[in-house]
Amino acid sequence: MCDCKEEDDDDDVPQLSSEALAALQEFYMEQQQKEESIKIAGGSDNCPLGLIEENWQLSQFWYDTETAERLAKEAVRAVGKGGRIACVSAPSIYQKLKEQNNDDFSTCILEYDQRFSVYGAEYVFYDYNDPLNLPATLQEHSFDIVLADPPYLSEECLRKTAETIKYLTKGKVLLCTGSVMEEHAAKYLGVKMCKFIPKHTRNLANEFRCYVNYDSGLDLDSVS
Repeated sequence: MCDCKEEDDDDDVPQLSSEALAALQEFYMEQQQKEESIKIAGGSDNCPLGLIEENWQLSQFWYDTETAERLAKEAVRAVGKGGRIACVSAPSIYQKLKEQNNDDFSTCILEYDQRFSVYGAEYVFYDYNDPLNLPATLQEHSFDIVLADPPYLSEECLRKTAETIKYLTKGKVLLCTGSVMEEHAAKYLGVKMCKFIPKHTRNLANEFRCYVNYDSGLDLDSVS
């Protein structure tokens, strides 16, 4: 019997044009080169800022430059000289803080994505499903502000991330999440929505907002 079905199935498989195939190969090569550069860097002093790109599979969506700068400046303003800033699941803001290269404050990043281990001792592996599984180096109430951006818009994710935030902060909280989470944010962290509207590099379906529990500069037209 002639197995014509198999041949027909092969004919139905969509074929990429030579231009599309070349573009795809170029993309994969660029990604591989970036991954190799990250491995070679091997430390926060050597890793070029912005080298690590967002990974949608990890629910990462970077803030645009203006938003990241605004939130980084707000965190620095809130802690003052000698302050400590913890970024929980907020890598694009952490990288903006690193760009300042300022000795007036210190920062660390708690992040599930282990690519950020190139930042050395400032990186802490973090899984919101186990919110208090933190190293002894992160002592209770040891950060002047915790800036957090939970990876998922769900009550469970926010509730568990809130446990981490309350453990780490001395008091101040800057939360970035969807506007639909306003009621849960108030319930678990006692934060209120700000006027400032954060924006991402890519358009997202859900509207995002910032929430704080202190007198912030995010209700002003600009931050000095």
